[in-house]
Amino acid sequence: MFHLTKLGARLIPGTAALMLAGMATAAELGATDEPIRLAINEWTGQHISTHIAGEALRSMGYDVEYVTAGNYPQHTALADGDLHATLEVWTNNVGDIYPKMKAAGRIVDIGPLGLTTREGWMYPKHMEELCPGLPAWEALVGCRDRLVTAETFPQGRILAYPADWGTRSADIIRNMGLDYKAVPAGSEGALVAELKAADARKTPLVMMFWAPHWVFAEVEAGWVALPAYEPACDTDPAWGPNPDATGDCGVEAPVTMKVAWAGFEEKWPAAWAFLEAYTLDTAAQEAMMKAIDQDGEPIEAVVAAWMEENAAVWTPWVEAATQ
Repeated sequence: MFHLTKLGARLIPGTAALMLAGMATAAELGATDEPIRLAINEWTGQHISTHIAGEALRSMGYDVEYVTAGNYPQHTALADGDLHATLEVWTNNVGDIYPKMKAAGRIVDIGPLGLTTREGWMYPKHMEELCPGLPAWEALVGCRDRLVTAETFPQGRILAYPADWGTRSADIIRNMGLDYKAVPAGSEGALVAELKAADARKTPLVMMFWAPHWVFAEVEAGWVALPAYEPACDTDPAWGPNPDATGDCGVEAPVTMKVAWAGFEEKWPAAWAFLEAYTLDTAAQEAMMKAIDQDGEPIEAVVAAWMEENAAVWTPWVEAATQ
């Protein structure tokens, strides 16, 4: 379910590392002889969030390992202590395992990452000509035939998240009573590639997606106006357009949370204090995503450049955690 990703070089610029040297004592740092294992999930923004935190922790004297872990399986690994923290959990797309592990006291929230987010069904703007009535969700009923494919016939097709990310689109389709089928994409890259292809060819597409993301700098998009989420949507069948189902609404406004193994704070006190303070600006993450995914720059170089240019942002968190 997860595996260790080796990185040959530390990303922290030499000047910043020297500036921070000697600021923490062993007692404050905790178990520096044991690596802190940070989860790497399946999307570029999460890689950025994690690498910035990891490189700052390395500057404090910690040994950090980046471990590839699925969005759902990572919570079991965190609960078991095989992973120690994950830095960008979208709390509206975690299934049952995250709240169950929290309730059992096996994982804990460190605090919000602070990204300004959006999630839901999205489409390239030309879809409003192919499916009159968009962005209203009711328009999908009338233009289903525009979205039928050989794979989904006679149903319309909604391009969904990769299977490992859960069944969000399939759940909405079922609960809204729509004659569509959710077809999982293979990866974040596959989602982006299909969106860009549909935009270039002016072909039909509705897909589950999220913001922040660099692709919005290139593709003009709209969002399907599903019924706005309210807690009653989850519990009261009378709420929403389908009287026979709960969950007949759009996606709850996402919160991006930093989550840890329950023993993290006691084992690495200064690292916990840093991660508790750490937040990431949405625009900064989007710019780094574009540099990596669109411009082909290696994440090591992109993160190192950001940390060099923004030492005034993150070094105060390190100082507060170690002094």
